[in-house]
Amino acid sequence: MKHNVAFSEFLGNERIVTALRGALRNDRLPHALLFTGARGVGKMTLARFLAQAATCERLTDDFCGECATCLRTTLLADQERLIEEGLAERGESADAATVERTALILQTHPDVWILVPDPVRAKAPVARPMIRVGQVRAVQRAANFQPLGRRRVFIIEGAETMRWEVADTFLKILEEPPGSATFILLASSPYSLPSTIVSRCMQFHFAPLSYAHVESILKNHSERTPGQIRTAAQLSEGSPGLAMEMNIEEAVRRRKDALRILERAAEGSGFNQLFTDTATLAKDREVSFDEQLDVFYGLLTDLLELTAGVREPLLRNVQLGKELAALSKRVDPEWVMRAIRGFDELHAGARRNLNRQLGLDALATSLTPRT
Repeated sequence: MKHNVAFSEFLGNERIVTALRGALRNDRLPHALLFTGARGVGKMTLARFLAQAATCERLTDDFCGECATCLRTTLLADQERLIEEGLAERGESADAATVERTALILQTHPDVWILVPDPVRAKAPVARPMIRVGQVRAVQRAANFQPLGRRRVFIIEGAETMRWEVADTFLKILEEPPGSATFILLASSPYSLPSTIVSRCMQFHFAPLSYAHVESILKNHSERTPGQIRTAAQLSEGSPGLAMEMNIEEAVRRRKDALRILERAAEGSGFNQLFTDTATLAKDREVSFDEQLDVFYGLLTDLLELTAGVREPLLRNVQLGKELAALSKRVDPEWVMRAIRGFDELHAGARRNLNRQLGLDALATSLTPRT
C-alpha cells in the first residue's frame, strides 16, 4: 500500500501538521520539540509520522512508506509488541542494576528511537513506570553518532515521568544538542516538566478532536457498530486513542459511579453508602487515579455549563444527561467550582502519596450543603 500523502491521514490539529511539514521542507526542524495534550489525542502518532518523514529516503516533507527506512520505522507502530520483546530480553526478574544497564529502547531502525516509561516487568509491572537514567544515558551516547541517513530522531513518551536527576541528565543533552539529532518529548502538560527543559523546546499543544473526527477514525480502524462508535466518540473527550481502547460498558459504569458520589455529596446524606462508593473507586486498579479524576472533571464541566444556564450545552456525558440536569437543579456554579478546586487539590495530593480514599471522603463531605 502506498502512503505518498501520509500526513494527510492525520486528522485534527492541522496547524501543527502544517508547521512541521514546513520545517521539514525548509530543513529547519528544531533540535527539540515538546508535544503536549491529553492522552490518546495523537501526540505519539504524529511524532512517529514526523520521525518517518525526517528519515525518509525519497521525500523531504512527508514519507513515502516504501523505502527501506520507511518500511522499518513503520514497525514502531506496534509499540506493545516491542515493549514485550524488550522486557522479555531483559528478563522478568531483572534487578535495579540490570534495568538501568539494559535500557528499554524501542528501535526498528538505528535512526529512530522511542523511549517509554519503563514498567520494569511484564507480568507484574511497577505502579508508576518512569523514564530511567539508563534510557537517557543510552540516548546521550547515541545522539553523538552520525545518523545512517539524514537525521536521527529520539521520541520520549511520558517525559513528565523523569525524576529530577534524570531530567537533569536529559537537560545536558539539550544544552549542547547534536546538529543531526531531533528530540520529541511527549507530555500531558508543559507544567509537568522542568522549565529549563521546556524553554529549550519548540512547543505544540494538541487540542482534542471533534466528535466527527473521532467517529471517522473509529469507522476506519475499528469493527464496532455505529451505536458503539457514537458512544465511544462521545465519551472520548476528543481523544481517538482513548476511544479505540475504550471498554464502553466500563466507561459508562465509571461515570455513573462518579456521578453517584457527586449526587450523595450534594444531598448531604447517606454517608455510609458514600464512603462505600469512594472506597470502591479508590480500590479500582483497572484505570489510573488520574483517569478516574478525569471522569469527575468531565462531569463537573457538564454541570458547570448546566448551572450557568448555557443555552445549548455540549455535554460530554450525553448518556447521563437526565441525571446531570436533575443534579444541576440542586447545586449552583459556586458549588461546582468548589468541587473543581477540591479535585485540583486531590490531584496534587495524590502526587504526594496522599491516601486516595481519605482524600475522596474529605472532598465529598466538604461538598455537603452548609447549614
